[in-house]
Amino acid sequence: MNESTAASRGSGADGSEGQPIDDSSSGVGLEWLSLADDESVLWAGGPDRRTVLPAASSLVLPALALVAVPFEPVAALVAAVLLALVTLPIVGWVLLQVRNTDYVVTTSGLYEKRGVLSRDVKRIDFEKVQNTAYNQSALGTWLGYGDVEVSSAGGAGVEMRFRSISNPHEIQQLISSRVTAVRASDRRNEGDTAGSSDEVLEEILAELRAIRTHLEDDATASTTHGSLANRPPDAGEGKGDEAGITFERESADTDLTE
Repeated sequence: MNESTAASRGSGADGSEGQPIDDSSSGVGLEWLSLADDESVLWAGGPDRRTVLPAASSLVLPALALVAVPFEPVAALVAAVLLALVTLPIVGWVLLQVRNTDYVVTTSGLYEKRGVLSRDVKRIDFEKVQNTAYNQSALGTWLGYGDVEVSSAGGAGVEMRFRSISNPHEIQQLISSRVTAVRASDRRNEGDTAGSSDEVLEEILAELRAIRTHLEDDATASTTHGSLANRPPDAGEGKGDEAGITFERESADTDLTE
């Protein structure tokens, strides 16, 4: 499936496959999620709904109260009602928490949304992820769900925990693969940047060498010109001038004699 048009599918909150972000049939509501233009959902899910079973088991307590006091129906009924008033809100609250908790893995990072009466959204970019791990209880191993823990660089302990999700090992591997891919991409970008910087430096050095060569040539030419201008007259030229003067004097003396 093309990541640019739809999200890859993963395990959903109820054990079914996760759906694309714009799929209204998805069991995971992602209307709260705001993605960048180049970001897409790889997996979306939430706590496995079977995690409600331990709390739901307390609903048998009212029935047990009726059975435990068979000869006092009024007392048994009162006890059953009181137990129901205690257990029903607890089970309802746990169910609401499960239904209002979402976890999302995108091409850029991790999201966690919690809250029944309010909404709390947390995001961790893959560049900041330091370590990932998963663990399963005995019941979780039997039913196929567990926790995925994410630690970030500079953080104290576990920064994000996907609680009681289906197939935790697969999700942990997905997160690890994305972290590795992002780090490799960052290293390539750093290498390209370093290569570009080296090329620019080489161009600057070449220009400086050319300027230096030009200045040295100019200095050499100026020195040569100054040497020629300051050179004394040639001795041969002086003798020629003296001979010319002597010849003129001899010619003048000859004319006077005649």
